[in-house]
Amino acid sequence: MITPGKEIRLAMLGMIEGNGHPYSWSAIINGYDPVEMAKCPYAAIPAYLGRQPLDSVRIPGARVTHLWTDNPAEAEAVSRASLIEHIVTRPEDVIGQVDAVIISTDDGDNHVTRARPFVEAGLPVFVDKPMATNVPDLQQFVCWHREGKVILSTSGMRYAPEMRQAEAMLPDLGELRWITSFTCKTWERYGIHALEAIYPLLGPGFTSVRTMHQAGSDVVHLTHGGGAQVTLGAIHDAYGSFGAVHLYGTKGQLALRLSDTYPAFRGQLVAFIEMLRTGARPVAFEQTVELMTILIAGIQSREKGGAEVLLADVLA
Repeated sequence: MITPGKEIRLAMLGMIEGNGHPYSWSAIINGYDPVEMAKCPYAAIPAYLGRQPLDSVRIPGARVTHLWTDNPAEAEAVSRASLIEHIVTRPEDVIGQVDAVIISTDDGDNHVTRARPFVEAGLPVFVDKPMATNVPDLQQFVCWHREGKVILSTSGMRYAPEMRQAEAMLPDLGELRWITSFTCKTWERYGIHALEAIYPLLGPGFTSVRTMHQAGSDVVHLTHGGGAQVTLGAIHDAYGSFGAVHLYGTKGQLALRLSDTYPAFRGQLVAFIEMLRTGARPVAFEQTVELMTILIAGIQSREKGGAEVLLADVLA
């Protein structure tokens, strides 16, 4: 837990192709330079930042002070756009300089390697989604958690206001029978967005996964102990349909659509920073383990030609 009143120093570590979080997350925490941010190679980022009043883009009491990118040539542009003072030549150089680190890459097969130096140094770590997409790495994160290490990993979709409005409307829908949720890109990289958007509505208790695969897409069917069925679509090139969710109940139905990623990302980062201040987790680690188990079960089902995979068997 961070000393009350002390500004929290964060390191933003890692940037891989297709993921601009070092730009966007650092800007949400630090504020940003609009002229430099306009040069960001991810056009959506200056667009959604620009819809906010400039002086409102900031999370008081925390600051990204250190930055490392996989390609050193990209670090200067990120630091200028998102007002980061220090660029380091090795990620480990931030140990002793910051209070916590953010692993800002979305490759779930590489997060144990990236997080290990900081977990072992006792620093709290936020890991971009998905935390782990293979069994050995998930078991390593579970081991670290049991040792008392502080690790948080979520999708911003958990915090999207458009998704959370459904919770107040559930009584009008009756008992949920079927939920559909959609993402672009691959199941491994973005399936967690479709899944975590709806997970808070049902809570823990998923039982099985079956993946129907064809080139460029995975459609994944989940069963839940509460009786609701869930279908998640991950179609690689369908960017225009990202964030579409539909709830079907015994008394009504509700269509949801993510319209602005800024409040989702901000809510996600505020939750991590509040955890650093208070020591209270915003999400039970066991929920993150179940979410990762579902992702891994989806991969295993695809590898088995669409056979049903029981969640209980994945970590057995």
